[in-house]
Amino acid sequence: MIPLAISVLWWLIGVIVILGIVWLALYVIKMFAPIPAPVEKAIWIIVLILCLIGALTLLSGSGGMAALTHIR
Repeated sequence: MIPLAISVLWWLIGVIVILGIVWLALYVIKMFAPIPAPVEKAIWIIVLILCLIGALTLLSGSGGMAALTHIR
């Protein structure tokens, strides 16, 4: 159970970093060119779906840091 908790925490740190990078990229792009609201929403939806896929992969036991430590 502890390896799963550690993997979840690493996943959360990764999600925070990825969301920050996407937010910063959108912020910089919006400084130079307007981004339509539907495009920005679509970008966030895609990023959140990828995060959900990562979380489900981690919880299914086939991904995350625990999987990397069991390489043969």
